[in-house]
Amino acid sequence: MRIVVLAGGVGAAKFLQGLSRVVSPRDLLCVVNTGDDIILHGLHISPDLDIVTYTLAGVVDHEKGWGIHGDTFHCLDSLKSLGSEEWFGLGDKDLATHLRRTELLSSGLSLSEATTILCQRFGVESHVLPMTNDRFETWIRTDAGWMHFEEYYVRRAFRDKVTGLEFRGVDSARPAPGVVETLSEADLVIVAPSNPIVSIGAILAVRGIREALQRRDKLVIAISPIIGGSPLKGPADKLMSYCGVEVSSRGVAKLYEDFLDLLILDSVDEALISDVTSMGIEAIATNTIMKTMEDKVRLAGFVLKQVNDRPRPR
Repeated sequence: MRIVVLAGGVGAAKFLQGLSRVVSPRDLLCVVNTGDDIILHGLHISPDLDIVTYTLAGVVDHEKGWGIHGDTFHCLDSLKSLGSEEWFGLGDKDLATHLRRTELLSSGLSLSEATTILCQRFGVESHVLPMTNDRFETWIRTDAGWMHFEEYYVRRAFRDKVTGLEFRGVDSARPAPGVVETLSEADLVIVAPSNPIVSIGAILAVRGIREALQRRDKLVIAISPIIGGSPLKGPADKLMSYCGVEVSSRGVAKLYEDFLDLLILDSVDEALISDVTSMGIEAIATNTIMKTMEDKVRLAGFVLKQVNDRPRPR
């Protein structure tokens, strides 16, 4: 079974880790958000691509959910001592990834090609693909002004009220080669439990991707990242509220309503199933919190059990 997963950062990476133990990693293709990509110290940093790559490679720092396990921060400390204002925690091994990516991009390779090379070096068997090779940046406006999403999220710990949201570059960005074709042909598409506005929402904003999902004649399943009215991590609630979307699994279903067949909710939100089904979307509840590897594998297995070769319900 060929499976495509639309992925953001930590939540998606956890799910992919479980899924790669239930099916062959070579049957997985991960279309990853690049709206968080940022240039720092002259280096092209791709936070979500790196989280997915490090997690599938088994080297991620599980305590933080990002970065490389056991990494040191000598370069970061030296930059601070030289007067650089450091707010993005780049470990030394992590810096090597960004240096190599920037080197590959500077040589004329696309982000897709650079990602493939890095994944091969990390021993990742799954196909990890950026949503686009073009410039695409998520920017947030607050009372402090416009800022890149990573500055809002990391530097300012998403404490500011959101008063604006822009996907810069969206008008000219095109899907990376193979993305639309794979979405159309895959046996199953899974929308991972990622921020529905700036992770999955960014992917869907790239011209042609949402339309490819709408045209599918096979299942599209999503796992809600909202549990009991709030996200487990990150500012999804603030961004959903700014966009006028209810902070609930019901709100997530509304965002994906035009292409989604089945929404998997957490058990605490079981009462919302009837509301979701009233939209023409099937819904089922289970424990979606992934604290252990057993949790990740169990959730991945649960998702696949829902398929059972049934035809697309609409």
